[in-house]
Amino acid sequence: MGFDSLGEFLEALEARGDLLRIRGPVSRDLEITEITRRTVLADGPALLFENVVGASMPVAMNVLGSARRIAFALGAERLDEPAERISRLVRLRPPAGIVGALRDLSGTLEALETLRSLAPKRVRSGPAQEVEEPVVDLDRLPILRCWPGDGGRTVTFPVVITKDPETGEPHTGIYRLQQYGKDTLGFHAQIHRVGANNLRKWAARGERMPVAVAVGVDPATLLAGLAPVPEGISNFVFASFLRGAPLELTRARTVDLEVPARAELVLEGYVDPSERAVEGPFGDHTGYYSAAEPFPVLHVTHVTHRAHPVYLSTVTGRPPTEDSVLGKAVERIFLPVVRLILPEIVDMNLPEEGLFINLAVIAIRKAYPGHPRKVMHALWGVGQMMFTRYVVVVDHDVDVHDLREVLYRVALQADPERDFERVHGPVDQLSISNPVPNFGAKLGIDATRKGPEDGFPRPWPEEIRMDPEVVRKVDALFAAEPALRALASRPRS
Repeated sequence: MGFDSLGEFLEALEARGDLLRIRGPVSRDLEITEITRRTVLADGPALLFENVVGASMPVAMNVLGSARRIAFALGAERLDEPAERISRLVRLRPPAGIVGALRDLSGTLEALETLRSLAPKRVRSGPAQEVEEPVVDLDRLPILRCWPGDGGRTVTFPVVITKDPETGEPHTGIYRLQQYGKDTLGFHAQIHRVGANNLRKWAARGERMPVAVAVGVDPATLLAGLAPVPEGISNFVFASFLRGAPLELTRARTVDLEVPARAELVLEGYVDPSERAVEGPFGDHTGYYSAAEPFPVLHVTHVTHRAHPVYLSTVTGRPPTEDSVLGKAVERIFLPVVRLILPEIVDMNLPEEGLFINLAVIAIRKAYPGHPRKVMHALWGVGQMMFTRYVVVVDHDVDVHDLREVLYRVALQADPERDFERVHGPVDQLSISNPVPNFGAKLGIDATRKGPEDGFPRPWPEEIRMDPEVVRKVDALFAAEPALRALASRPRS
């Protein structure tokens, strides 16, 4: 079972000794960033800044900056536990015949019970609406300026809620919101995101788009806003699934949207599709400043919050950062969904060094000529995987998380003449290497072993392998001989 609110999660972290309270005065401009950055590098605890100069509430940082805290937030010991829950759900199918029904009854009933728990629970009000501010004044919030070259202070960890005007389907996304004034924010929903697509639909109707922003939600709702949830599945439903309990929603006070009832803070307002303002520059996950560009403007018309709210924020920048840890968690949790689309995939690695959207290493059970290319093109057509600049495909027995092994396979087994697949298509709006924004080249590399079926004209050589019996004998010798045992424990430099 997950947690109902950010405050409940922070209390649990403190009880585990995984939260540090900072009681001395700290500036929201740069200082919180630098303290948080050093804490992440040390794999340190969550931070609660209780005395932020000029602010009316404390600031929580690095809350999900470790795999152990993310797993704990989802009621698990390891990240593969929620991944297995997703795997059981996506495998749910009608049983074959009476024997199959009896065999699968227990698992089917468990999955059906899970499905019943997915529906969010509507409540008349919640802690997020305990206080209604008479006047909107964003200066009272501890909005951070993270990097010296930033264009201003920015809300970095908001759950931005919009809806499709045609279907009424709500969507949550994590879009940064740069503060322009006491009641205006930049709406940095990139053109490929659902929030931007919803805005285009509202613009086609000649109407303003209603927006709600929840700051400081429970961890599962935050993760659902980050995750590549398949189209047609509500982010709120997925948050309930991750929590293992229904998410409580309540009607916003002034806009026709539902918001998490147990959030710390809710901003309500609208975006006029015809209005733009320069947003940025902003220190981003690339390690570079994003370009200053025109983006829509969010007008905040109403603010509600808890009686004693906590402001949740994060810092982006060159990994390792909290968002890079979250990216790896999303990769692990959503592997079953990728396998549902491409069952030949054994494992995947979106390396932190590749910023999760620039490089993907995929291990497959290769079955026919051109199979690696089929996987490359399929991945480029799946959600945010369309942004991946380099897709490396290796055989099923290669450890995709051992980048030494992956580079060995690429250097030895990929022929630049025939094993590179170059295509063009959409790339991330924050990508810096493509000359034209939002569009560029991508490269697939087939680093699998080749055979006659691939049109490889000469025999593929046999890999060097030690005799298994010799390996067992030497293992026993290393265990028994102190000098060899000490040698085996020495790390490789």
